[in-house]
Amino acid sequence: MKHLHLLHSDIARPERFTYPFCYEPHPLCQLAAKEVQQYIAAQEEIREDADRGKMFGVLVVEGGFLAAYSGLLAGRNDWDYFVPPVYDAQQPDGYFKTKEREISQLSKATGRRAELSTKQMSQDLQLWLFHQYKLLNARGETKDLVDIWQEYYSRPKLRRKFPLPPGGTGDCCAPKLLQYAFLQGLKPICMAEFWWGKPTKEELRQHLNYYPACRGKCKPILTWMMQGLDVDPDPETLGFQRMELPILYEDEAIAVVDKPSGMLSVPGRVEEYSVETVMRQRYPDCVIAHRLDMGTSGLLIVAKTLEAYHPLQEQFVKHQIRKKYIAVLEASPQQGRLEGAGTISLPLRPDPMNRPRQVVDMEHGKRAVTDYEFLTSHLVALYPQTGRTHQLRIHCAHPDGLGCPIKGDELYGTKADRLYLHAAEIWFRHPITEREMHLISPPPFGATP
Repeated sequence: MKHLHLLHSDIARPERFTYPFCYEPHPLCQLAAKEVQQYIAAQEEIREDADRGKMFGVLVVEGGFLAAYSGLLAGRNDWDYFVPPVYDAQQPDGYFKTKEREISQLSKATGRRAELSTKQMSQDLQLWLFHQYKLLNARGETKDLVDIWQEYYSRPKLRRKFPLPPGGTGDCCAPKLLQYAFLQGLKPICMAEFWWGKPTKEELRQHLNYYPACRGKCKPILTWMMQGLDVDPDPETLGFQRMELPILYEDEAIAVVDKPSGMLSVPGRVEEYSVETVMRQRYPDCVIAHRLDMGTSGLLIVAKTLEAYHPLQEQFVKHQIRKKYIAVLEASPQQGRLEGAGTISLPLRPDPMNRPRQVVDMEHGKRAVTDYEFLTSHLVALYPQTGRTHQLRIHCAHPDGLGCPIKGDELYGTKADRLYLHAAEIWFRHPITEREMHLISPPPFGATP
């Protein structure tokens, strides 16, 4: 079996298969990934293409491991070292490429009728292609991609929002790996995916870091394919550690808390425990006036009443509330950002295929502006003018920002013991007394990295 590679190790197997959307790579996967990385480094054509940024995956099975890449590699999908695609649409004389050339020729014609005709033909060809992706699960059952997708999004509202898969669905690492394993009768043991190459403006990922499977394209597919496997539970459903929530300021209208890293600001999709739930045990009508990412620590304003909440919201809307964050960067930033101060303006929007990640989009993104000031080569003060999701994290990590992720940022950088981002100071007008307020919380990770 040419795509199966030996893996010599006495490392104990995991009890259950990997939950691919939130995991720590098993040592067996790390060992297999090193083998793949050595292979990539030794193959010039593969390495040159991968250096531009590519996701690779490994699946440890009984008897060895399998390797895969996302999409095409150097314009090909027939590398002997890696498992084949679920469906090969790249055959020059195959139906897909033949019809693609026909549509391309027709598109050169002018007129509204030709435009409508080529658009319909392209949609029909894409639907035909989706039906060719006949995916197995661990029980030996088969469904095509369209049926899997529409069964996953079976509720009418979701069906209208996600009627068909986006292009490229089924070509990520994980579906390729599981499909080949099931076709060959191999038993999956654990799986992991890593990024090779430089971060791109679209993919703020770090070389050799491990990442979860994408939720947008892969979750419907893998939910089907993993049926019949004993899979690890979703860690997000296991509950979060209960933490102390210090209150730095309090009066009859508001409280300002010092949120610890690892605590939600408001209840999440599956987790109720949060700053809001803790504070509502004391003040049933309270409302969180703004939010911090779960990994971010620091100052958070809680309005005890709606009378206090609405004036605070007005200040946020008018950008009258100022905030200062302290961040430790993974390393010294790119040349030209090593010291001093400046402003980053990179518009952001959600990545619908890979939530909760955000992406820079100069055309469709919402305005996001951050002032920065270097305190040392690794320590930076950040002053957001806007409040977009993951704004500070992306403005630090993006090549057109500081070009260096915040330490511990597992989405856009490298995971550590925590996200080294702290909301250290906040200036606002008291919603009832209108007194000018300025509160300070020193970073728990100290003044130096």
